[in-house]
Amino acid sequence: MLAPRWDAAKYLNNPTGGSTPANKGSASFSYLATLHYSTKATAPERGAAAHIKKAFTTPKATQPPNGDKRIPGQSVDAPLHRLYLDAQRRKDNRAKALSNCRRYFGPDYTQGGKDCDEYPFATTYEGAAQADHDPHAEKLNFSVLPVDSTQNQNAGRMLGQFLTRNRIIDGPEDGFLVKISS
Repeated sequence: MLAPRWDAAKYLNNPTGGSTPANKGSASFSYLATLHYSTKATAPERGAAAHIKKAFTTPKATQPPNGDKRIPGQSVDAPLHRLYLDAQRRKDNRAKALSNCRRYFGPDYTQGGKDCDEYPFATTYEGAAQADHDPHAEKLNFSVLPVDSTQNQNAGRMLGQFLTRNRIIDGPEDGFLVKISS
């Protein structure tokens, strides 16, 4: 078993309560938590799940094009890392994803109730703008695809709940994986 860690990140629920900083926070065991999405017809997140599955199985067939694309988040060797504290970087990730949706799917890609789904998520350090912030990162190592707006938003809510429930903290010390089932 790995040693537990203590966190008191203000952006996580701290159910222990208390009136002093010393008794706020929670213990968390160190392991790579896995976010589960499904492509089943009844899954509320199925469009986003199908997009991630495509990015995992045929990354070179996704947009933007990159012949060396290696999508992270599916193995312990390349987990995702929560991006919470740097609001500008989250905005940069989202802006880069939206720009690529417009570029590859046209300015009207939202017609029919679609959102620009990006993977890795904009709320991770591995998001679309990673190469803009990390000179060692592979450029264009992400995938965008217009998906049903409701399904995309459901996937986003599930991600947020997952990060909170598993007490995933900001930064490289705490990674997580994504698994797609059908």
